[in-house]
Amino acid sequence: MKRLFSPWRSQYIASFKNEKPRKGESLFTRILKEKKDAKNLIIIRKRHCFVMMNLFPYNSGHLMIIPYKQAVELSELTTEEYSEILQTASEMIESLKKVMGPHGFNFGANIGRAAGAGIDDHLHFHLVPRWNGDTNFMPTLGDIKVVSEDMKATYKKIKVVLKTKKTKRK
Repeated sequence: MKRLFSPWRSQYIASFKNEKPRKGESLFTRILKEKKDAKNLIIIRKRHCFVMMNLFPYNSGHLMIIPYKQAVELSELTTEEYSEILQTASEMIESLKKVMGPHGFNFGANIGRAAGAGIDDHLHFHLVPRWNGDTNFMPTLGDIKVVSEDMKATYKKIKVVLKTKKTKRK
């Protein structure tokens, strides 16, 4: 790996040190208030969090697990919120395995704009299904990401799996 030494960048980076996340109601909070889950691709609402499909997915089946609390930092979440988020991630992984058969998953959060958070005023976790060979030349050469399945089709499949799972528990 080659490294480029550019000490002048530190001044540019330092200019953002006092930058704060946006204030006011987040996009996720506004979407929740609409109560139009199918339109907004909200898959499930739980006690402390909800799951929705990412409108700008890295891959087919890219989900986001979002606490209801409009937190910015992990330290703002309670133990119950953490627990439900991780349990929900596990449930969504099992659902996506049934629906799409991925070979693996990426799970994580971009905390802060510098870390890549497009929505930095409401902490959320990404769950991205991955397949062997799913990275190809398109992003590198064409700055294009191929998403191989319609999001609404994936949404419907996940809803069926979750409904079936719920019925089996009764």
